[in-house]
Amino acid sequence: MPIESLVRSGSPRLDGEDAEHVRTLAESGATLPPIVVHMPSRRIIDGMHRLQAAILRGEKDIDARFFYGTEADVFLLSVVANIQHGLPLSQNDRMAAAERVFVIHPEWSDRMVAVVVGLSGKKIAALRRQVAAHLPQPAVRIGRDGRLRPVDGAVGRERAAKLIASDPGASLRQIARAAGISPATAADVRDRIRRGEDPIPSRRAAKSKGSLPGKDLEVCSTVPRESSAKVVSELTAVLERLRRDPSLRFTEAGRTMLRMFDACQTVVRHEEAIKKGLPPHRLALIAELNNAYAEILRAFATGLQEPPSPLAAPGRPSAG
Repeated sequence: MPIESLVRSGSPRLDGEDAEHVRTLAESGATLPPIVVHMPSRRIIDGMHRLQAAILRGEKDIDARFFYGTEADVFLLSVVANIQHGLPLSQNDRMAAAERVFVIHPEWSDRMVAVVVGLSGKKIAALRRQVAAHLPQPAVRIGRDGRLRPVDGAVGRERAAKLIASDPGASLRQIARAAGISPATAADVRDRIRRGEDPIPSRRAAKSKGSLPGKDLEVCSTVPRESSAKVVSELTAVLERLRRDPSLRFTEAGRTMLRMFDACQTVVRHEEAIKKGLPPHRLALIAELNNAYAEILRAFATGLQEPPSPLAAPGRPSAG
């Protein structure tokens, strides 16, 4: 399409294009990938450096792919495209993009915004706290899995405590669904009530008193380094027993679990080597994904501890 027909506004780069990068592209002589253009506004979404390089080469036309969507979608796509390839956005560019995402999608969780702009969840959470006073904040947020979760977990925990008191026989999934919390959180609330503790962890109470956050957190406590070898050894022994169990080895569900445990064992045994072998620019995202899957597996484990439904049929050995 004609270069002169394109609109060059709305870039997420605060300082504009990098002149040296433009010269490098122009002098390379290579055929550059198509730019991405919003239709019908003809605004450039991705490829500003390629456009400038084409102009420097004296070209009048440029290859382009068209995108049809809203103005908000245009900005988000531009940010995502500029952190995945080409010259990466600077830290300041990403922070500014995150602030704009807070306005466009205030209902998105910190992790959701972090994935879009290429920053860690902790940085996004700190930035949101800085701008929260100037922006209306919803009571719930949408996570990367598409689920709604309350911003203040204490409210959901209190609701779950009331549900447990009124119906002690309710399943964790029923409580979680009615209270708007995860099954893992519902399990923690139930366990605290059984121990005679407050359903809201002391971590939240500590925040209101000015003490260090997370100091008394129990659910997600880590294994001390000096005792981790013993824990791994015990887990390995349990896994070996499970491997010898025909009811697991000869059922699809059982083999799925064994494969997952084998993968976990590999990570544990080669933890340092795996850490060193991962690309540094993906460590934050990999860590976030590990945390997200850990939460899902924790809820899955909680569900396994619930009494089976009378209608549930036992697994049968597969033909394979």
